[in-house]
Amino acid sequence: MDRERGSRERLMNSQVSRMMYYKSTLLLAYESFGVVYGDLSTSPLYVYKSTFDGKLGKYMSEDTVFEVFSLIFWTLTLIPVIKYVVIVLSASDNGEGGTFALYSLLCRHAKLSLIPNQQAADEEVSTYYSTRQPAQNTGTSPLKRFLEKHRRLRTGLLVVVLIGTCMVIGDGVLTPAISVLSSVSGLQVRTTKLHESVVVVLACIILIGLFALQHFGTHRVAFIFAPIVIAWLLCICAVGIYNVVYWNPSILRALSPYYAYKFFRNNGKDKWISLGGILLCITGTEAMFADLGHFTPFSIRIAFAGFVYPCLILSYMGQAAFLSKNYASVERTFYDSIPDRVFWPVFVVATLAAIVGSQAVISATFSIVKQCHALGCFPRIKIVHTSRHISGRIYIPEINWILLVLCLAVTVGFRDTTLIGNAYGIAAITVMFVTTCLMSLVIIIVWRKNFLWAIGFLLFFGWIEGSYLSASVMKVPQGGWAPLALSAIFMVVMYVWHYGTRRKYMFDLQNKVSMKWILTLGPSLGIVRVPGIGLIYTELVTGVPAIFSHFVTNLPAFHQVLVFVCIKSVPVPFVPAEERYLIGRIGPKVYHMYRCIVRWKQKNHSLQAMKIHWMEGWQ
Repeated sequence: MDRERGSRERLMNSQVSRMMYYKSTLLLAYESFGVVYGDLSTSPLYVYKSTFDGKLGKYMSEDTVFEVFSLIFWTLTLIPVIKYVVIVLSASDNGEGGTFALYSLLCRHAKLSLIPNQQAADEEVSTYYSTRQPAQNTGTSPLKRFLEKHRRLRTGLLVVVLIGTCMVIGDGVLTPAISVLSSVSGLQVRTTKLHESVVVVLACIILIGLFALQHFGTHRVAFIFAPIVIAWLLCICAVGIYNVVYWNPSILRALSPYYAYKFFRNNGKDKWISLGGILLCITGTEAMFADLGHFTPFSIRIAFAGFVYPCLILSYMGQAAFLSKNYASVERTFYDSIPDRVFWPVFVVATLAAIVGSQAVISATFSIVKQCHALGCFPRIKIVHTSRHISGRIYIPEINWILLVLCLAVTVGFRDTTLIGNAYGIAAITVMFVTTCLMSLVIIIVWRKNFLWAIGFLLFFGWIEGSYLSASVMKVPQGGWAPLALSAIFMVVMYVWHYGTRRKYMFDLQNKVSMKWILTLGPSLGIVRVPGIGLIYTELVTGVPAIFSHFVTNLPAFHQVLVFVCIKSVPVPFVPAEERYLIGRIGPKVYHMYRCIVRWKQKNHSLQAMKIHWMEGWQ
């Protein structure tokens, strides 16, 4: 009887835990609508306008519209679904995502970091290797040895990662501008006398309100924004179905890849240049990976594959069906395709969705700046954790207001969604291309797969993204210079900071106080030792810093117990509390000198809490 009762209790407990898991996953999937998919879901506002804005307008016909939709359908299927949902989301850095998360993952499995502060003890942290990643010493790939051997290649890899990171920050500037300006410009469809300056002022007011909300945190923002995005997706899905049925049901034939092939068969150059507009249908895709620290891979997959993807396809299909019969509406395809009876409700939802659309890349910018800061590639900033349960949910005041100022400058300076779209496309596709390159290294070094898998991944997705990137580069004079200029500024700041951090560490390493000199001073160190505990901060994980000799020669007294404290960022998203402190003795016991290495991922956690732990340990 006891065995049966015990087995029933275990079964009930497992069922309860399973139900709790499903409940939390569905809740995270719901919240992801308000953070991750706002940007991607608002792309239908401007894709067709940007695509047909250039020379492609000369070839306007039903077949051309079908070909453009076919290319949009297959691009959405191959990049967001196959590349990101199926493959890239599996490469999370213990829950963190983004280009710097991939770099951190590579640094953990190979000696690629330029700052030589790695310790063998770091690999003993339980979260150092995830369950799906093999331990370090299970065989070494030739590529890994080659990268570890050549410092210039490691420097080049860091530069590539910084380029991708800077482009994400550029996305954080351009996304709010194009999303909000596109939605507000819908007023000009029904209010033709509305001046452009009024539209720009309204967009700026909305942007200020959006960035002012950020300090409430991702959790609160997600609950406010998620219903808006869901309502938006339902609206564009319903309008899309209506347009397909009412205007041109034969648009279903464009799902065939043959129409995508036909797009390039004739007049290839002009149509190739128009890829810069089609590219905008996948802008915001990188947010699924970059915002991974706020959610889980499974919750993001459920939300995208089960709801976002089909709604987007139906929306683009409906617009194509409408445009194939109304060529004159190419400048206002989205708003003209809305039935008159529901125009104003859809416009209101579109405006709200455009505001939400900016949230995805703003959250991604916060996450990626935090990762840069942890690896010594960004100046020290205040990072506020807005959730007690999910460490990835953060708010960075300085970055928030910098993004606001730059976003307002772009909105007022360009005033045209086509020009902003040209800039936005370059930033988005560059980040995706960098992710593809880093993923090919992850497949070999981290996942230990055959190099043919990595080559296949790089060639297939690199060819697609390279085609879009080459088309976007042609639009550099028409606004495409903006993300390049922004990225160059952030790139200089980040690289110079990392260079200075590295040089400072090497100087401290080369000028350590020798143990022989300390022993010659005796247990009192040549000064009066008073009761108490003295904490000396150092970046070094081994040895005594040079500043200590300055203390000894200039201070008349020092504490009886000396602790050299090193707060070290370990390339893992979380270090368990019981594994956080490494404590060892320096010199003989009578010297009362110790080293405490605090292995930390989020350096901004309460320093007061650290101090309490240290004091308790020495009492």
